Amino acid sequence: MSLPIVHHPDYDAESVPDSHRFPMRKYSLIAELLRERGERFIVPAHAPEPWLHLAHDPAYVTAVLTSSVDAKTTRRIGFEMTPAIAARTRASVGGTCLATRLALDHGAAVSLAGGSHHAHYEGGAGFCVFNDVAVAAQVALEEGLARRVAIIDCDVHHGDGTASIFADDPRIFTASLHCEDNWPREKPPSDLDAGLPKGTGDEAYLTALETMLGNVFAKITPDLVFYNAGVDPHAEDRLGHLELSDDGLKTRDRMVAEAFSSRGIALTGVLGGGYSKDARAVARRHTFMVDALQALVAA
Repeated sequence: MSLPIVHHPDYDAESVPDSHRFPMRKYSLIAELLRERGERFIVPAHAPEPWLHLAHDPAYVTAVLTSSVDAKTTRRIGFEMTPAIAARTRASVGGTCLATRLALDHGAAVSLAGGSHHAHYEGGAGFCVFNDVAVAAQVALEEGLARRVAIIDCDVHHGDGTASIFADDPRIFTASLHCEDNWPREKPPSDLDAGLPKGTGDEAYLTALETMLGNVFAKITPDLVFYNAGVDPHAEDRLGHLELSDDGLKTRDRMVAEAFSSRGIALTGVLGGGYSKDARAVARRHTFMVDALQALVAA
């Protein structure tokens, strides 16, 4: 059996130029790399508006969908709010929701976008418009697909939006492994935070990950987990400040995948961040998470 992989052409909003700090083209490039390997994709529908209200202020949702977001929020997000960006973020949320259903059926699934963890209830920030994982977790709970959810965030930046959205929800456990001295400056507490110093390399990072995973299982037994596999902890990332190698990222992804699979817990993988100047290199690193989950499903 092959790993279900979700992808939508709208993941790549061509209105964002290659000169932008956010390498939008990586979403097309990872799809291209996987197609060359013979992978086939499942195309999601755009998330319906009522789903977006499960994690976001309806007034903000309306502003995004009508391209009328105020200037302050637009600056915080980092994109001009165009119809293409609105379509992209609805596709991304729909993709994570579909991957979640597929993960519950097959043990694991991936959406080739997502991980927009800086989007809060009130509005977006840090290249994140809607918090796809927050919406997908709420949909899974609302529809009775899961009872306890864990969110394991290994993007180099703290998952502040996700932490704030679920601060008072005991059904959802949030864990973030990140560079402490990095954006965002204000880090609302997750249920479990592990902040690492600048310059942390493979060995110390993987030790911290092992400890964090052990602490997660000491506190919760979820029946669904979301894994934000941002590749921005890589040494070549412009915004990361950590020093992981390709092999370090590969080991990280295998550790997370095996920790949950060995316990029979469904895992939804999303891409998260990655900001190296070489967009193709970023896309290639994102395939490491796909490979880790593919090995589980094929086993």
